[in-house]
Amino acid sequence: MGAGKTSVGRALARHLNWAFEDLDERIERLERRTVPEIFRESGESAFRRAEHAAVRDVLTELEGGAVKVVALGGGAFVQESNAALLGTSSVPTVFLDAPVEELWQRCLKQAGETGTERPLLRSIDQFRELFETRRKHYLQASHKIQTEGRAFEEIAAEIAATLGLKKIEIRTQQGEVE
Repeated sequence: MGAGKTSVGRALARHLNWAFEDLDERIERLERRTVPEIFRESGESAFRRAEHAAVRDVLTELEGGAVKVVALGGGAFVQESNAALLGTSSVPTVFLDAPVEELWQRCLKQAGETGTERPLLRSIDQFRELFETRRKHYLQASHKIQTEGRAFEEIAAEIAATLGLKKIEIRTQQGEVE
């Protein structure tokens, strides 16, 4: 939470003229309910099964030539079955790293702006504990990018350069290249 997965992912997709997909949104479309509803009505295990199926499917699409940036949920890399799929895939993964205090502040700001209540924002100690537990899993990503104090566009540009990603040129109706 607070790493900037969606914001950086969208900035990277814009930078490259690629599509962007948030894995949680895919899960919501397939399940026809929101992530909180899945957790509340069916429990975490049902969500994790749906998440695993979505990870498997999106990796198949990417390995088959789909050109898009995908933001995984914060717990996706923590699940062994997902980590195994991601680890054996040819698709590069990026861990957006920042100090826990900055992640906490970003989450508080976002919750205040959107008016959403996040259970993990009740205690910084609880938040820190979850981050430290998950961080070792995140470090399995093929690349780590430091995001502390940086703009989304700057992070996106670094990811593109690090991975050697190329911008798709789009021709306008007048034949000009964007």
